[in-house]
Amino acid sequence: MFFSVKEPFRRQEVADYERRRYRGIDQRIVHRREVSILKRLLLQATEIFPASPRGGRALDAPCGYGRFSAVLIERGFQPVNCDLSLAMVESALQKGTKYIVPMGIVTDMTAGLPFRAGAFPLVLSMRFFHHLHSSADRLSVLREFARASSGGLIVSFYQANAFHRVQRKLRRMFKRSKTRIKMISRREFIREIGEAGFEVVRIIPLFRGIHAHHIALLRKT
Repeated sequence: MFFSVKEPFRRQEVADYERRRYRGIDQRIVHRREVSILKRLLLQATEIFPASPRGGRALDAPCGYGRFSAVLIERGFQPVNCDLSLAMVESALQKGTKYIVPMGIVTDMTAGLPFRAGAFPLVLSMRFFHHLHSSADRLSVLREFARASSGGLIVSFYQANAFHRVQRKLRRMFKRSKTRIKMISRREFIREIGEAGFEVVRIIPLFRGIHAHHIALLRKT
């Protein structure tokens, strides 16, 4: 089922993004590391929040082009793909062809999720929170994830890191990158997830001390 909304990425743009985004050596290393961490956290999640290998659903929000669909399926979850871009959702659905009826929806997560409470044993949100620059926006989305989840949440965030901050600044200077990310302290992250109704099970850094990206497994309180 799809809802017609603004489409930031068109079909060709999605294809170009998928082809180019993790093409460089450094980004391939980042991708492999993220997949490795996610596999570990999903294994732990299935022990804490049991899901049937024949269809325990996990909300992948935002799903992007389906970069983590195979990992979710391998761990016994059926991805329900959610993104602001119809083209992204369509691309992610193609990665879930193991299922007779792959599921996806187009929606703006900052405006709420069109799911009943407790619809998913697990919610996955990778590389989204550093694009939310206000605490109010992050809390709003976290509370929606808490409402939609019956068990837990795997979410990535950028923890304040001076080395990575300088690296990002240099990249913007020399590569003319327009992307702005929001880094927050670990204390701020824990405060916000607590206000949203979660507690930390585990947090794993992408590359400790070098990269600001962290991936956290959270449990509803």
